[in-house]
Amino acid sequence: MRWLAVILALVVLGYVALCALVYVKQRSLIFYPQYTQVAPRSDDLQLKRDGLVLRGRVLNPGQSRALLYFGGNAERVQDSADELARSFPSHTIYLLAYRGYGASGGVPSQDALFGDAVALYDHVRQQQPDAPVDVIGRSLGSGVASWVAGQRPVPHLALVTPFDSLVHVGQLHYPWLPTGWLMRECFDSAKHLATHHGDTLVLRAGRDTVVPPAATAALIASLPADRLQVVAFAHYDHITISAAPDYWPAMARFMGSTVARPAP
Repeated sequence: MRWLAVILALVVLGYVALCALVYVKQRSLIFYPQYTQVAPRSDDLQLKRDGLVLRGRVLNPGQSRALLYFGGNAERVQDSADELARSFPSHTIYLLAYRGYGASGGVPSQDALFGDAVALYDHVRQQQPDAPVDVIGRSLGSGVASWVAGQRPVPHLALVTPFDSLVHVGQLHYPWLPTGWLMRECFDSAKHLATHHGDTLVLRAGRDTVVPPAATAALIASLPADRLQVVAFAHYDHITISAAPDYWPAMARFMGSTVARPAP
């Protein structure tokens, strides 16, 4: 009995230590800026926040509508620049790398990304005061985009491989961990979108193993059906969804754009 008690105590201590490690290290488990670093460019969009300089790009300047794009984790947002410019020719498009990503300074966190995203929206409204501001968010960026849409008017919100909350995603991946108690970076999109009054498009991947289908389904169930469109790409996964032939056209149709394709 004494040995059993010792073994049980060691198991409990090991579990508690693992939970403590996850709690302390969660930001390094959520954010992967190290794969996105690039050198600053002279023509970068620059947004100053909290003594930092956040950098990105502006595409299709001078258009009557604006579009903010928030990329996924470990995504270099500039890699989508050409497709964004072609797919949304009537939008001026703003790509801003998250803190610590791309050529932006700082360290990422949920609250910092939320604050930076709203600051970008407000900057765009100053630059284009009469332009409606549409938003696209992919994966982790869907959580950022959902926050913006809950805080500011967004006529068209497109969410790619989204989730209802990162807590739910964590519970689905690690049911043996008390993720509800451990996670500070919650990205509670379902809650934030309760105050979004525009139209929403959800693009989901049928073979997504990063965002479990139940987390996307829970977000869809939380949204008003009369302002929601869902497009499913059954044969694509979390990464390859953007290679689907109708991926960009689906968002362009939703935004009311005509995709500008290069001449053959």
